[in-house]
Amino acid sequence: MYDNNMTPKERLKIPPQEMPEQDPVERINNVDEVPYGYTEELAMVEASRCLQCKNQPCMKGCPVEIDIPGFIKAIAEGNFRESVRIIKETNILPAISGRVCPQEEQCQRYCVVGKSHKSVEKAVQIGKLERFVADWEMINGEAGPTKIKKPTGKKVAIVGSGPAGLTAAAEVRRAGYGVTVFEALHKPGGVLIYGIPEFRLPKAIVMKEVENLKKMGVEMQYNRVIGKIFSVDELFEKGYDAVFIGTGAGLPNFLNLPGENLNGVYSANEFLTRANLMKAYSFPETDTPIARSTNVAVFGGGNVAMDSARTALRLGAENVYLVYRRSRKEMPARVEEVEHADAEGVQFLLLQNPVSLIGDENGWVKQVECIKMELGEPDDSGRRRPVPIEGSEFRIDIDTCIVAIGNSSNPLIPDTTPDIKINRWGNIIVDEETLKTSKKGVFAGGDIVLGAATVILAMGQGRKAAWAIKEYLETGQW
Repeated sequence: MYDNNMTPKERLKIPPQEMPEQDPVERINNVDEVPYGYTEELAMVEASRCLQCKNQPCMKGCPVEIDIPGFIKAIAEGNFRESVRIIKETNILPAISGRVCPQEEQCQRYCVVGKSHKSVEKAVQIGKLERFVADWEMINGEAGPTKIKKPTGKKVAIVGSGPAGLTAAAEVRRAGYGVTVFEALHKPGGVLIYGIPEFRLPKAIVMKEVENLKKMGVEMQYNRVIGKIFSVDELFEKGYDAVFIGTGAGLPNFLNLPGENLNGVYSANEFLTRANLMKAYSFPETDTPIARSTNVAVFGGGNVAMDSARTALRLGAENVYLVYRRSRKEMPARVEEVEHADAEGVQFLLLQNPVSLIGDENGWVKQVECIKMELGEPDDSGRRRPVPIEGSEFRIDIDTCIVAIGNSSNPLIPDTTPDIKINRWGNIIVDEETLKTSKKGVFAGGDIVLGAATVILAMGQGRKAAWAIKEYLETGQW
C-alpha cells in the first residue's frame, strides 16, 4: 500500500524491481513472451518508488500524455482498476505500449528517481507498471466501458490499422463519429502484427486491444488496399467526411550491395512477416515456408535487427551474426533488446560493415564480405561517423542474410492522390500541430509522416490527428 508517511529519501532506497523472465537457454526454443510480467506484490513495491513529483516531469516525455503519477499511485494503493481507468483516458492500447514503448528514451528519461541515482535504468519502471495493469485488466475484466459521445452522424475513414490508425480510430469514435478502419492485410495491427515478434508482443494481446475497439463500434475492413481498391477521393464519394492516413513505412531499404539479389537474402520486412503474421515458425503446421538456416547474417543495429536476429535463433540457426558498423554504444536499439539478444547467443560483429555478398553456383548466398571500421567525427545524427579501415576485409560463411537497415514510407496513396504533397523521402507533408495534409479533409500520422519511428510516437500522432479531425468536423474550417 502507498504509505504517505514515507519520505522521498526512503523511497529512493527502494531498488528497481526486476521483472521475472524466461531463461535464455530455454526461450530460444520457443516463441513465448520473454518477460513474465510483475506480480501484484512486485508492482506495488515498484510503484512505491515514485516520488509523486508536483511538476510531473515524466509526463513531458510521454507522447500520449498519460497521467503517469496518477496511475502509479493507484497501483501502489492496490487499486489496479482505477490505474487502468486513468491510463485509458489518453491511451487506449496500454498492453501494447507497455511492452514496446522505449520508455528509457521518453518518460523514464525524465524521472527524478533515475536522475537522483544518475541512471535511467534506476528510474521508476513506468513501462513495466503500465504493462502490469493492462494485463491485470485482461485477466480480471475491463475497468469499465469506454464512454462514447452522442452520434454526430458523420463518418471518418482510417487507412491502416497500425498504432497510429488504431489510436486515431479510438479517439475519433469516443467523440461520437462513425469510424471505419481499412487494413491492407488480412489481420489488423500493422507493424504490431507483422513486424514485432511473438516473444516480444504476443499477437493475442493485439487482437484483444482490437476487440476493445470493435466493442466501441469501430468497423474493421480487411484486405482493403486503399490506393488500389479505393482511392482517397473515392472514400469521400462513399460518404466519409474525413480521412486519416496511417499506412506506415512499409517499403524496405537495401544497401545496394553486389550480390544483394541472391537467393537467401531477405529484407527484414519479408523475414519477420513470414515468421510473425504468417507463423512460419510452426511450419509445416502452418503453410508458410521460410529458409531453415545454419549461419545467418543480420545487417543493422536497431530494434528490427534485434527482432530479426532473435527470430533466426528461434528458427534453428546455429550462428547468428549481427553486423553493425558502429559500436554497441551507438546502437539505436533499446538496451533491453540488445541485452536479450546478447544473452540468447546473438554474435555481435561491431565496427564492421558488409561490402558484398558472394553466391554459389546455384545462385544462393554463401558468404558475406565485410570490412572493419573505426569511429571518426560525429555526423548529422550526433553519432560518430564510421570510417573503413583499408585492407581489413574478411569473409564469413553464411546461408541466409537479413537486411534490417530501416524502411521508407509506403508510396501507394501519394502515388494515387497527386494533391497530397510529399517530401523528398516520400513522407506525407503535414502541419505539425494539426497533422493536416495539403488535401482538404485528409490527415496523416505515424511512420508515413515521420519515417520509420516508434510505436508510441505513432500513437501520439494518431491522438493528435484525432483532435484535429474533431475540430475540423465540428467547425468545417480547414
